[in-house]
Amino acid sequence: MFIARLRKTGIIAALLMSCTFVGACGSSEPGSSADEKAAGRANVDAMTREHARDTTAANAATDNAPAQAVISETLPYAELGDELVYGYFVAPADMFEPLPAVIMIHEWWGLNDNIRAMADRLAGEGYIVLAVDLYGGKVAKNSAEARQFMLSVVEEPESANANIRSAYEFVSATAGAPRVGSVGWCFGGAWSLNTAQLFPDDLDATVIYYGQVTDDEDKLRPINSPILGLFAQKDTGIKISSVKAFENALTNLRKNYEIHVYPGVGHAFANPTGNNYDEAAATDAWRRTLEFLDLHLSVDTS
Repeated sequence: MFIARLRKTGIIAALLMSCTFVGACGSSEPGSSADEKAAGRANVDAMTREHARDTTAANAATDNAPAQAVISETLPYAELGDELVYGYFVAPADMFEPLPAVIMIHEWWGLNDNIRAMADRLAGEGYIVLAVDLYGGKVAKNSAEARQFMLSVVEEPESANANIRSAYEFVSATAGAPRVGSVGWCFGGAWSLNTAQLFPDDLDATVIYYGQVTDDEDKLRPINSPILGLFAQKDTGIKISSVKAFENALTNLRKNYEIHVYPGVGHAFANPTGNNYDEAAATDAWRRTLEFLDLHLSVDTS
């Protein structure tokens, strides 16, 4: 199996070597200015309101088995502050050659079972998936903890930037992915856009589920990754006015993008453990996600 073969070829040594050069990739530092931190704090407050009644308990809607058998392991992909960072690595069970990869970024709850299930599901479509951990191994059990964890990233985004750089290095260099995309929900949706800023010329696809966006053209201008944005009409945390401003900026810059706003649904409509889960919108958003990734990450072998 591919993961076993990676281990035999020295996955840990290769990972630590890639972490040595973590500062060499990318050209921007999203989320580090005073204004951006203020906007991030406001977003934390908005997410606290949106998720006030939510829990992380699984329900029947989470039982979406992958389309094909997958193999998974919890593996270290970064070293930050002398501590290894572990993510959830998944690939099709019959994979013998590297496939396109997706960096998956969790919601404000952290790298929980719901995100692992989504990683399994996406890997079942023929991708290497690395579900990263921006909370250092912590997973929120309630909204108060999630607020604290998300706020810690807002206040110290440099560590998260380094985390994402290491994730990109892991899937591209260590796992050998010929193309790389990113996908994230909520908190992770904002970081999916940040990933496109960190790798403006290298990321091949960016999917944003109801994440915080910007209309700052100076920050969006360097991005060359195609963008798919999936938003909710009734989202009071990620307001439609901000989505429209984001879309207008992308239009002005002539970027390659698709924005879809789902009518009548609220924030986190794709999270099966949340109170706003909407099966029809979630199903359609997943279809759009798969079509978008296939378009921009598929490798022509002819």
